[in-house]
Amino acid sequence: MPLTVERIGAASGVNYDQRSQGQFEDFEMYIQYVGFDSAASSRIYAFHVIDAPHEARDFTVNVQFEAFRPDCLKLQDGPGICFARLAKELGGETLESRTEARLSIGEPDIREYLERHYPRKPQAKKKEDSIVSSVAGPKHLWQRG
Repeated sequence: MPLTVERIGAASGVNYDQRSQGQFEDFEMYIQYVGFDSAASSRIYAFHVIDAPHEARDFTVNVQFEAFRPDCLKLQDGPGICFARLAKELGGETLESRTEARLSIGEPDIREYLERHYPRKPQAKKKEDSIVSSVAGPKHLWQRG
């Protein structure tokens, strides 16, 4: 099943040829995850993009293996973070500035992805005294020792 995304941001629903004329046309962009290849130090994720009425294009997004570690990305995050980066780049395209066919995931991309998909839970305040100690009196009086 292909992943899909609609255009977002200021360019939402705008046909490149009509943007300068102030005319708008509704259309969707389809981003399909094709698969990945492993290189010496990275994984390269491939995507096929259909952006009617424009030509279909192919993109690759590179993620260094070092990003896949217990305190960072999981292997199953690879397609998702690459899809998010590609969608962000495509959403900001203009006639003068087209998205490059080869993208790379950097630390800012990883931080943003982790914040969105694995938000940190607020840490509970550590209680100085437990309910038992407040009811039983000072700790040294009820503690066996």
